[in-house]
Amino acid sequence: MELDLDESSLAIGRIERALSRIEKALADQPKRSPPAIAAPATDQSALKAEVAAVIGELDRLIAEADRG
Repeated sequence: MELDLDESSLAIGRIERALSRIEKALADQPKRSPPAIAAPATDQSALKAEVAAVIGELDRLIAEADRG
């Protein structure tokens, strides 16, 4: 099954939104009060989930490109 243009555009949109959320979360870390050496576990888990989502979308696009 090949990705059509609409599916590819949707996947790219999901990647862009996830990267924007990651960028915002990383930018907001220094603004938090009180400053902590490490981000809270929930923040780290959320960032890891976003990164995993981006990687999954990229893997899917690459696999489809290899097949088509």
